[in-house]
Amino acid sequence: MVDGICEIKSVDRQKVIRVKEEMLSYTDVQELANIYKAMGDETRITILYALSCAELCVCELTQLLDISQSAISHQLRLLRNLRLVKYRKEGKQVFYSLDDEHILNLFSQGIAHIQHR
Repeated sequence: MVDGICEIKSVDRQKVIRVKEEMLSYTDVQELANIYKAMGDETRITILYALSCAELCVCELTQLLDISQSAISHQLRLLRNLRLVKYRKEGKQVFYSLDDEHILNLFSQGIAHIQHR
């Protein structure tokens, strides 16, 4: 047997039909891929982790990550467009947090996976 390759061709057509009916739409696949692409960047992962710990304003994120406000704002805009983070205004300050529990769970599961060795 070659590693990971079937030596015979055997297709369970009913299983293929059932799974095909459950497949994600092309639009959902694209959106999910974009979320994982966004999470594939070290700066964005660091921002998401920080926001999983506390709601933070842009100034706090710039100090925490030691990068420019424009760089933080660019990353936050991308994360906001993907609905990974949300913001609220309080006077002249803008505070960011993870968009919802799904994002926190997604992020927490990734952390649990890498720390489980």
